[in-house]
Amino acid sequence: MVEVGVNVPNATVMMIENAERFGLAQLHQLRGRVGRGSSQSYCIFVDGSGDKEENKRLSVLNQTNDGFRIASEDLKLRGPGDVFGIRQSGELSFAIGDIFTDSRILSEASEEADRLLREDPDLTQPAHRELKQRVNELAEGHAGSAVL
Repeated sequence: MVEVGVNVPNATVMMIENAERFGLAQLHQLRGRVGRGSSQSYCIFVDGSGDKEENKRLSVLNQTNDGFRIASEDLKLRGPGDVFGIRQSGELSFAIGDIFTDSRILSEASEEADRLLREDPDLTQPAHRELKQRVNELAEGHAGSAVL
């Protein structure tokens, strides 16, 4: 067991067994617990599953210390999960667009949706009636989702 808030600058070795059970962000954070002092340090990830997919995820940690790149690779490998549901990984089924190659346009669409909801949070304006109907249809298909 590791308390992440503990700072032991002289710690030089950390071994994490069954590393495949952790998310890449958690492993990256745990790896940061060693090597805070002046001595050479090592973080050893032990994959107990033998699953090649898990090894792909762990190999990302061997390639980089960049948290943004790790998060991006984790998203590519695991998928983003549900927008409306509780699933934490898996394919995101956009009707159009790809979250990786179309990130700029998806970001612009998100900003536009935020603007629209600031101006008309309940989508009551006549120009937004059709949009409100479509949003409600989509939300009704996902248990536990709010309906406008």
